[in-house]
Amino acid sequence: MNVKILSKTDDETEVEIEGEDHTLMNVLKDALLRLDEVEAATYEMNPEQSGGQTEPVLYIKTEEGDPLDALEEATDEIQEDAAEFRDAFEDVIA
Repeated sequence: MNVKILSKTDDETEVEIEGEDHTLMNVLKDALLRLDEVEAATYEMNPEQSGGQTEPVLYIKTEEGDPLDALEEATDEIQEDAAEFRDAFEDVIA
């Protein structure tokens, strides 16, 4: 997976995430929107047939703080959620 910062200001950023689809992008967007400092999080993905870009671009706008810090916090939250689910699932199948 390649991640490329397309644009960045103090409170906005656009990040291209190569090779990903709606599955990861929706998880990232949801985790970002749960953070108090995030004002907006969305992504754009155009299918190759439309003539647009083929890689998803994640947009983050923060009310305060660096949007890349928010992305890092969101990915930490995703990892914690996944670990919690894994533990609960292992309890069920044990």
